[in-house]
Amino acid sequence: MKFLFIVQGEGRGHFTQAIALSKMIKRNGHVIVGILVGRSRVRQIPSFFTKQMNTEIFGFDSPNFLPSASNKKPFLTKSIFLNLCWIPRFFNSIRFINKKIKELKPDKVINFYDLLTGLTYAFFRPKIPLICVGHQYTFLHPDYCSHSNICSSLRVLKFYTRITSLCAKKILALSFYPKEKTGKILVVPPLLREEVLNLKPVSGDYILGYILNSGFSEEIEEYNKNYPDIPMHFFWDKKGVKETENISPTLQFHIINDEKFLVYMSECKAYATTAGFESVCEAMYLSKPILMVPAHLEQKCNADDAMYIGAGIVCKRFDIKKLLNFIPLYKPNLNFKSWVDSAENIFIKELTGVWDKKN
Repeated sequence: MKFLFIVQGEGRGHFTQAIALSKMIKRNGHVIVGILVGRSRVRQIPSFFTKQMNTEIFGFDSPNFLPSASNKKPFLTKSIFLNLCWIPRFFNSIRFINKKIKELKPDKVINFYDLLTGLTYAFFRPKIPLICVGHQYTFLHPDYCSHSNICSSLRVLKFYTRITSLCAKKILALSFYPKEKTGKILVVPPLLREEVLNLKPVSGDYILGYILNSGFSEEIEEYNKNYPDIPMHFFWDKKGVKETENISPTLQFHIINDEKFLVYMSECKAYATTAGFESVCEAMYLSKPILMVPAHLEQKCNADDAMYIGAGIVCKRFDIKKLLNFIPLYKPNLNFKSWVDSAENIFIKELTGVWDKKN
């Protein structure tokens, strides 16, 4: 079968999920005919993605969230206003997506949470079946409820998620744990790459971290000044900086490099993050205690869900001391590892199987 990938270009998770799924597809004798990536002026497509996919990549302008003045959380009001100003450009992107679907003639289109893909199917009704993949689709599951008091705040996020999946034949919702199938929504394991599954983790002496927005670096540098004896390595995607910034003898910031990141992940003592789904899953699979500092609602949901199954703790800031205190209390979730290991069989069955007329 021939597949076309369309990937939202915000953050690291959608890229690594696409890499993992592409390798599963190719191992089982199928083909990726092309990759479309939603571009952003405040983000860049990571080099690890372009190198590993080994398939022609086409970019298009896509909505994105702008960071706030502190560069920690998304600036929602400004983001909405700017994206509204760019509506004509986004209509061009919708036409471009529709054109590429016709040109590349895939058997199925796989959408990794891109908004304009849902709108393309709503406006142009391509005949090629659409499958949506992403952890955000668990929010649409009737049994989903965040383990905090933010369920009422999910309305906007659910609305956005529904738009990404307009006209989808099947929705594969990545989750930390199984749930019953309901309608089009099938809850499936996280998509972790071979490189993660093959790692042999050890417990080193340093804290590893990943921050999407560079404004959090101030908190981390402040902690390093107060506790200079704790070695820390943080990854970011800040533009215009060196590949490695040596802040002090015990603190380094690295430009995101996936091979390097996974090596550091396998050998760290614990992991600190803004609670992106993918890296939390990687840390859980490698039995690393996690400190989660969510920057927005979606990450808050991820953090609460992960804390619910014992993955780590949630804080409002990068308080590394609390993470160190949690390490002796941490117990790896063995069910999670077996859940992840079942992913390939489930995905290949769902992507290539014969669908009934209801689908």
